[in-house]
Amino acid sequence: MKNRFISLALVLSCIAFTTNCDFKKKETETTVVQPEAPAAAAVDAPAFNPDSAYQYIVRQVNFGPRVPNSAAHVACGDYLIAALKSLGARVQVQSFQSTAYDGKQLKLRNIVGSYNPGAANRILLASHWDTRPFADKDTLNPTKPSDGANDGASGVGVLLEIARVLHTARNNPGIGVDIILFDGEDYGNANGDTEGQTSWCLGSQYWAKNKHQNGYTANFGILLDMVGAKGAKFAQEGYSREFAPQVVSNVWNTANRLGFSDYFIYAENGGITDDHYYMAQGGVPSIDIIDYDPTSPDGTFGKYHHRHTDNLSIIDKNTLKAVGQTLLQVIYNQLAA
Repeated sequence: MKNRFISLALVLSCIAFTTNCDFKKKETETTVVQPEAPAAAAVDAPAFNPDSAYQYIVRQVNFGPRVPNSAAHVACGDYLIAALKSLGARVQVQSFQSTAYDGKQLKLRNIVGSYNPGAANRILLASHWDTRPFADKDTLNPTKPSDGANDGASGVGVLLEIARVLHTARNNPGIGVDIILFDGEDYGNANGDTEGQTSWCLGSQYWAKNKHQNGYTANFGILLDMVGAKGAKFAQEGYSREFAPQVVSNVWNTANRLGFSDYFIYAENGGITDDHYYMAQGGVPSIDIIDYDPTSPDGTFGKYHHRHTDNLSIIDKNTLKAVGQTLLQVIYNQLAA
């Protein structure tokens, strides 16, 4: 996840003048909001297995940092394609090249796994699978990449476990679910982009202009970014509230009804330029479930963010359970929608 954070006021001002506004973090104001009464579940979702999700994270980390153009990146991408196929998904791969902010030509792949591909009623779930090429916020070895256990692997691990449940559960949700693993999300310019340029989220920018399926649409999208750290807090992100406020309410109310109020907090933070921004530009109103920590050195993301401490030691199965079970319940609730 890139270092991009702006207040809601700046978001609204930015939207008034341009659809591609991008600021570095200016402030970390968080607003507490009143929770709604959680609605009862119409359909009980199958259990999410955090041990399985954790093993999917371990498998990714074991390849090494998944930096574009590296051998680890190629090997992990091949593994993710094979994993989704083994879990019953119809898999499509978008292979493309993109020029990074430093002039490098990156060989990238968006990986799409679809369940019940013939259903018109669809949900899009996404995460990024690449890792940043350097731990540039660290004081030690800032030019070397970190493991990216949380920033990258955690969201993918949760989605692979959801894929396993969709493949094996007796009570299929009866709707279409698409899982997109975006590439090139974290190869951005931490010093800021030139006007009209966005060096982050290369995979989702490509997908927004080149859908994996002609005329593709979904009811809504949910992006996972940094969803595995111990003690994670997920505030309601600014663009999410703008693009899909009902989805935000649905997800947070569902999480709280399931007992995950310590993670899905009723607070608002500013807009973050993440993959969900381009999912929405591609026609799918989307939200971002992303770790937010105003006590971190940056005042935004976790203390591990773009540092070598982003390794398996910070991953907590309770956090994975909170996110994964909430998403499964949201999916299965669509039966009664």
